Amino acid sequence: MNAAQYKTWDEFMEGVWRQNPVFVMVLGMCPTLAVTVSAINAISMGVATLFVLVCSCGLVSLMRKLTPKEVRIAVYIVIIATFVTAVDYAIQAISLALYDALGAFIQLIVVNCIILGRAEAHAAKNPPLPAMINAAGMGVGFTIGLLALGVVREILGAGTLFGVALFGAGFQPWVIMVLPPGGFFVLGAWLLLFSWWARRKAGLPAKEATPHV
Repeated sequence: MNAAQYKTWDEFMEGVWRQNPVFVMVLGMCPTLAVTVSAINAISMGVATLFVLVCSCGLVSLMRKLTPKEVRIAVYIVIIATFVTAVDYAIQAISLALYDALGAFIQLIVVNCIILGRAEAHAAKNPPLPAMINAAGMGVGFTIGLLALGVVREILGAGTLFGVALFGAGFQPWVIMVLPPGGFFVLGAWLLLFSWWARRKAGLPAKEATPHV
């Protein structure tokens, strides 16, 4: 891997792992906790956000030298809202059931701080290709975060995965997992796991690496 390829890979992996929006920066918590009652909802919201991220950051980057600093935030929001509207209509056309399941959180992608933050911190300062690669990494990282919650909550809360039953008729679903508190519990468990892993990777003794509640 040459220097250019390594830089491209590094741009992408920043959002996937080192600066994961859900597990590291803890951003976009409204959709993270609200729509992750199933894996399919999680993937759908993640892919929608990924599309808006990549397209809006690419356009923001293209317009970075033409946009006056005084109105840049307003311009970013208009750009983001344009792509969110496209996603909104696309989901309605593909599946009304999915559209109803995601509800208002599709439109709320407009104010998702991950997208506006990428536009301001990265896309407005870099050429289109690096901006879109970085945005794609953030979108993939966000999707992974949503899916991690959605899989756990669907398995425990409904006994299914992507709608396919995993257990027998005797399985008793954990109803709390499909309620709002379930999202907090699962997110907290994942954050504890990653904190423990980071401490272990840093070479801390086992006693210190064990997360404390």
